[in-house]
Amino acid sequence: MPLRWGSRTRPGPRAGDRDPIDLRQLEDRLLAGSRWRDDPRGLVFTTTVGTPIDGIAVTRRFQAVLAAARLPRQRFHDLRHARASLLLAQGVAPRVVMETLGHSQISLTLNTYSDVIPALGRAAVDQMDAVLGTHPADVAAG
Repeated sequence: MPLRWGSRTRPGPRAGDRDPIDLRQLEDRLLAGSRWRDDPRGLVFTTTVGTPIDGIAVTRRFQAVLAAARLPRQRFHDLRHARASLLLAQGVAPRVVMETLGHSQISLTLNTYSDVIPALGRAAVDQMDAVLGTHPADVAAG
């Protein structure tokens, strides 16, 4: 069965938003009809009939996608770290990254992704330099 992502354990949408994932799950529910099984645990990943999926099935599918894209093998969980690192590297505020990861404390996010933070400091200096249009050498020579 194809894997689906439900959203009952993620933060709710903002007023007026309709999450395409919620719509997909609703579509799956309608297509499954009486075969749909609602799980009280609020599963994130389900089959097309709402039942839990096997972790091995996720791993196999993930490895197949990586192989098809000619990417090296990695753990499924590594995607979480990659996402957080990429968001931070793109200048997304650590607080926002914390919320998307579901961390309860900003210190957990900052400590876990501290390897990305020094590069952000250099980027901030470069941005400030671009705004001010001065370099230390220019000031010393001036």
